[in-house]
Amino acid sequence: MTFGAKLQTARQYINGRWETGVTTGTSENPSDTRDVVAEYARADRNQTELAIRAAAEALPHWSLSTPQRRFDVLDHIGGEILARKSELGYLLAREEGKTLPEAVAEVTRAGQIFKFFAGEALRIPGETLASTRPGVQVDVTREPVGVVGIIAPWNFPFAIPAWKIAPALAYGNSVVFKPAELVPTCGWALAEIISRSGLPAGVFNLVMGSGREVGQALVDSPRVNAISFTGSSATGERILQTAAARRAKVQLEMGGKNPLVVLADADLDQAVDCAVQGAYFSTGQRCTASSRLIVEAGVHDAFVSRLRQRMVNLKIGHALERDTAIGPVVDRSQLEQNLAWMEIARAEGAEHVWGGAMLESATPGHYMSPALFLAKPEHRVAREEIFGPVACVLRADSYEPALALANETPFGLCAGICTASLKNAMHFKRHADVGMTMVNLPTAGVDYHVPFGGRKWSSYGPREQGRYAAEFYTTVKTGYMLA
Repeated sequence: MTFGAKLQTARQYINGRWETGVTTGTSENPSDTRDVVAEYARADRNQTELAIRAAAEALPHWSLSTPQRRFDVLDHIGGEILARKSELGYLLAREEGKTLPEAVAEVTRAGQIFKFFAGEALRIPGETLASTRPGVQVDVTREPVGVVGIIAPWNFPFAIPAWKIAPALAYGNSVVFKPAELVPTCGWALAEIISRSGLPAGVFNLVMGSGREVGQALVDSPRVNAISFTGSSATGERILQTAAARRAKVQLEMGGKNPLVVLADADLDQAVDCAVQGAYFSTGQRCTASSRLIVEAGVHDAFVSRLRQRMVNLKIGHALERDTAIGPVVDRSQLEQNLAWMEIARAEGAEHVWGGAMLESATPGHYMSPALFLAKPEHRVAREEIFGPVACVLRADSYEPALALANETPFGLCAGICTASLKNAMHFKRHADVGMTMVNLPTAGVDYHVPFGGRKWSSYGPREQGRYAAEFYTTVKTGYMLA
């Protein structure tokens, strides 16, 4: 099956069969709102329960499958994704608005994730320990946690589902996957590949629909043993309260307000490049975006001047056009929220440096110029996650106040620093109150084989990605036996 410009009809995948939904929705191209990407089936709570039941019934067989079988399935999925990265990247750019190079890179990452966890299926750890009692043997093994409900966001519609689905399957779990309603065709395209990988019916299920119906059914169901969610803090908190009350395992990734510290000894061109990539690429629609640029006083004005010039020269346009640096905002609602933040920032006294205007284009889409403000720590634009191409600069007198500003947020996903000082770089890595640090690199941009996650309001539960994914997708069993 190919996913070109032709109108697609996406269906649910439940218990090994493609099913219609109770209602139908449409997905549109944010670069050209005249372009309907897909019509998709929308499930309700009852249809979601059918998918959950199928996953529960398929679990016993899959949980006892051999590592080789799991390797073969995941390797097949990863191989097909990589072989079709250009086609799938085109679909991603068309449906979500990410520029085509960014979209192809994301699809590539999704394929690499499946390949990585194919290998992990052959390396599920365990250990044998000597008991404190003579003649007793102790074994520590890992077993699947059970049925996993996966609720994914719209901003990385291939990579984030991949780094949830792949480890779930690798460790022997069954899956019910709900993609975001803004990107159903990407979720369906991934499910279509998975459906031909050799999995037994019911091990993997796709249900598309609203969070109110489908998402809530996953969170409420006693058959769902674990929930992995990426999205807003408010939704994550509600999921935690409900799922934890019935003792389900919960993993949450909920956003950030990430700082990039620029010290006076930094290479300014490099620092500006880190700021542009981190704050504005992918239209700023990343939980790792560096929306707080904390700049040492000695280079503050020069940094702002160079950054503004770079922003002026960025091409904002259709995601599929060559040389587009920043594509559209994902939909009209998000665009309106971003524009409302312009008024909030001005009303609170933040100094407007550049951008933040809605743009006209050759095609009707959700375009805005990237925005920059000079702010104070108490301004909302410097404290709350916006999830758009909006950043602010905060002035710091020296390294110590800059570090304090970097940590002065309820979020703690990632933090970056641009400096030539090894001493300050090492100190920052140790004392930044986050889950990930970057030195002379953009805050947005992580590898697929190492842990991903943060602290405070940004994350809850075990880390995602890499070998650390085993902490969420497995449960540990300790066995004693008289030798």
